Amino acid sequence: MDQTTELLSSYACDLRFEDLSPQVVHQVERTLVDTLGCAIGGFSSEPGKISRNLASEVSSATPARILGTKESSAPDMASFANCVMLRYLDCNDSYFSPGGGHPSDMIPAPLAMAGARGGDGKTVITAIALAYEVFCRLSDQVVASDLGWDQGIFGVVGATCAAAKVMGLDKKQMGHAISLSVAPNLPLGVTRTGELSMWKGCATASATRAGVFSALLAEQGMTGPDEPFEGRRGLWEQAMCGPVTLTAFGGRHEPFRILDTTFKSYPSQIHTQGPIGLSLELSSQVAPGDIDAILIRTYKGAVSTPATEPEKWDPKTRETADHSIPYLVAAALQDGEISPTTFTTQRIQDPALRTIINKMTIQENTDFTEKYPSEYNCRIEVTSKTGQLLTAHTSFPKGNRFNPLSDSEIEAKFQSLASPELGQNSYDRALELAWSLDTLPNLDALFDSLVV
Repeated sequence: MDQTTELLSSYACDLRFEDLSPQVVHQVERTLVDTLGCAIGGFSSEPGKISRNLASEVSSATPARILGTKESSAPDMASFANCVMLRYLDCNDSYFSPGGGHPSDMIPAPLAMAGARGGDGKTVITAIALAYEVFCRLSDQVVASDLGWDQGIFGVVGATCAAAKVMGLDKKQMGHAISLSVAPNLPLGVTRTGELSMWKGCATASATRAGVFSALLAEQGMTGPDEPFEGRRGLWEQAMCGPVTLTAFGGRHEPFRILDTTFKSYPSQIHTQGPIGLSLELSSQVAPGDIDAILIRTYKGAVSTPATEPEKWDPKTRETADHSIPYLVAAALQDGEISPTTFTTQRIQDPALRTIINKMTIQENTDFTEKYPSEYNCRIEVTSKTGQLLTAHTSFPKGNRFNPLSDSEIEAKFQSLASPELGQNSYDRALELAWSLDTLPNLDALFDSLVV
C-alpha cells in the first residue's frame, strides 16, 4: 500500500465505538435524524422513483432495504436509491474547509450493509463517524471543485471505508477496497455547472454505490492497485494537486470532523442559506412591489456561480433553482418562506420572480472572502422606491455549527419533510429509534418505521 492507503486502512480498521465521545455519538444520531427526514422528503421525486425502480429489479442473497418501502435490493443498488432520495431536496448537511460537500451522502452505505448483514447501531455509528473523518480530512487537504472534480471523488472513499467497517474487513481487504474505490471513480465537476440536470442530486449516490461495490469486491478477494493515491498516474497526480499528507484523524486526542458540519434550514445549496435567511427577515419589512434595488454582498464562493453562470439568473430546472441565489432571494421576499413547494415547475417559471431578480446585484466583499470558511458572511441591502434603505447581515446562517439547529429544531425539520409521506405514529416511532441508534441490535425496526 502507498502511504495514504496505509493510513486510511489502518485507521478504518482500528476505530472502535469506544473511541467516540458521547458528543460524537449524539451528533451522529442528530445527523441520522436529519438525513432520514431528507430521504423521506425526497421519496416521491422523479429521480427517487427512477432509482427505486432500478433497485427493485435487482435481487440479492444479502438483501438491503430500500428506504420508504418494504422492498429490498442488492446492497449497492439500495444505497444508490436511498442516496438519490436523500439528496433530492438538497437539504442534508454540508462540510466546508474550504473543500467539502455533503458527507451525509455516504450514510446509505453503512445503512445498506448493516441492513444486509444485521449490523447493530453501535457499528453503524462508528462507520458513519469513520466516513466523515475520511471525507472531511481529505477535503481539508484538496479542494476538489477547484481542480475540476466533483465531491464524489472523496465521498466514494469514505463510503467504502464505512461499508467495509460494517462488513468487518481486515486491513488488507480494507486497503484493496479503498484502492478499488479510487481507481475507477473520478467524477467530473461538470455535474454542477450551467443548467443543472437530475444528475446533480445523483452523482454522490453513484459514488456511494461504488463504495459499497468496492467493499464487496475486496471481501471476495479482488485486488486493486497498490498505490492508488501516490503512485504513477495515481489520484494525486491525476488530480494535479501534488503530494497530500494526512496527519491526524478523530480519536481520543483529536476532535471528530462530524462535529464541524452544518445542517441546512432550507432545501437549497449551502451558499444560499445566508441570503435566504436574510431575505426572509426583510420580507416582513418591505413589499416586493415597493422594492427599487437589491444589493447582495457576500464571499467569493457564493458570488462565483451567479457571476459566471447566467442560468442561475433564469433557472429552468429544480436543480438549478436550488443553487440560484437570485431565484431564492426573490422567492423568499415574495413568499415569506422557502420550502419544497418553492421548486414546482409553475413557481420556477413565475414571471413575478423575474421582476424581482432584475432589480438584484450580487457583489464580492473581499473582507467576507478572507473570513470564509470560518465565517459565511452575507449582507443584503434593499432600497425601496421611497429611498428607504433596509439592511440585514449574518456571519453564521441558522444551522451553522456556530448557530446550530437544536435537537428540537432538527426534529421539526424531520417532521416537516417526512410528514407528507409518513403518518404521525410512524415518524414519532422513527424519531424514537433514530435517537436511540446506539442501543439498537439491528436496523429492521428503523426501516419498518419509515415505510411510506
